[in-house]
Amino acid sequence: MNEMYDMSIVTHNWGVMAVLAVIFINILMLFGIKSSAKYTRANSLFAPIVGTVIGMVIFTGVIMMASKHLDFTIENIAMILFATIFIYLEAKRSKRLKRVSVKDEKTFLKYRAEALKILLTEIVVVLSISLWMWI
Repeated sequence: MNEMYDMSIVTHNWGVMAVLAVIFINILMLFGIKSSAKYTRANSLFAPIVGTVIGMVIFTGVIMMASKHLDFTIENIAMILFATIFIYLEAKRSKRLKRVSVKDEKTFLKYRAEALKILLTEIVVVLSISLWMWI
């Protein structure tokens, strides 16, 4: 049981680093792609990767909780809350992208500003829970 728990911690940490990498890739895509049609296409192709990485972190967290006999500590409750917030922010960003007109670049510029705020908030969410757990 200890081996499974130790392996889950390592995998969980790599998953959190992958979440940060996915956020930074999203920021690079947001500013690297100038056309709303190309960005929408790239984002639709990249969205499953985002979901998989989030799922990886949640799954390894569940494995760690199971190996600790479902012990709900303050840290576990906080991680569940932060994961819920992160999923909500991603859904909010995705929903706003649906409202972006492919032909109107002004709506895309407005979306970029909103998406950047959401992505920066996601970085703060991930780093704050990570710092709390690592300290």
